Amino acid sequence: MSQDFQQNIFEHLKKKANINPNEVMNVAKSVQNANFKDERTVRNLVRQLAMMANKPLSQQKEDRIVKMITEKGHQLDHQTLQQLFKK
Repeated sequence: MSQDFQQNIFEHLKKKANINPNEVMNVAKSVQNANFKDERTVRNLVRQLAMMANKPLSQQKEDRIVKMITEKGHQLDHQTLQQLFKK
């Protein structure tokens, strides 16, 4: 993941979801060697981030995010993430 992309994600999370970038880094470190093609791993991460943001996450939205991450992986860009979190 490029530094610019990572920074964009952190800025987006802080601005839109009120998530502290340090908390995100702690989560990121905990899944540093995780397999993002594994649905269970990704689903747990998505739930953890939703709880950190204190945002309810419908099953439909969670499924959509998990599918997007497991299928596209490193191809996700800032615009795609924004669209996911708007819906």
